[in-house]
Amino acid sequence: MIPADMEAVILAGGMGTRLREETDVRPKPMVAIGGMPILLHIMKLYRRFGVRRFIVCLGYKGDVIRDYFVNYRLHNADLEVDLSTNAVRVLGDVAPLDFSVVLVETGAETLTGSRVARALKHVRGDTFFATYGDGVADIDIDALYETHARAGKLGTVTAVHPPSRFGEIDIEGHTARTFREKPQIAEGWINGGFMVLRKAALAAIAAGDDARSLEVDVLPKLAEAGQLAVHKHAGFWQCMDTYRDMTLLNELWAAGKAPWA
Repeated sequence: MIPADMEAVILAGGMGTRLREETDVRPKPMVAIGGMPILLHIMKLYRRFGVRRFIVCLGYKGDVIRDYFVNYRLHNADLEVDLSTNAVRVLGDVAPLDFSVVLVETGAETLTGSRVARALKHVRGDTFFATYGDGVADIDIDALYETHARAGKLGTVTAVHPPSRFGEIDIEGHTARTFREKPQIAEGWINGGFMVLRKAALAAIAAGDDARSLEVDVLPKLAEAGQLAVHKHAGFWQCMDTYRDMTLLNELWAAGKAPWA
């Protein structure tokens, strides 16, 4: 069970250049799955495990994220607009979100490690969750935290099997025994982006240094020092890097088969 005051830092400042169809007008974490930004899907995943405070690292088109949360009711309710006076009336009500969101400007060109380091001034505890704003999974957040607590290290990453972009055929002779469309790859693990970090993991990033990434400057050094634990997640995991990924996630949602929900 995670502590009641655990917070999650979410990286939401990248440009998402491989999803240009959507990210020309909005940051990638605001691309919708089933009419709801993937950022909110990620927050609701953590909320189911008790996390009630999120620190969002803004960058590219950060004002879109600011506007969404500041005007959450207006974005999600039916509205009546009096065009003669510009008065807006909310019709009905919208279920409130029972968590808080801290929106932190971390710079347009800042790399991921430096973004998290900039956000630490808003993190109240010594240990926090960290994740990217463009991936979902049916991950057990309690189990992730327990892995971190048992290991006693500065950081823990979630290792996942990436989904194949091609169908997999199990062949016997000249006959297909099974065919699976885009299965999870059985061999090999990659960083799934769901992490637990202590503040000391970012201690080497100097104030004002924008050029440090988690993937090059933080996690590899923790691993070299024996300070990086691994939580293996063999279940569903999917990032949203491309239009194809976005379409897949929306199809799962529309079919009522979204494993992360």
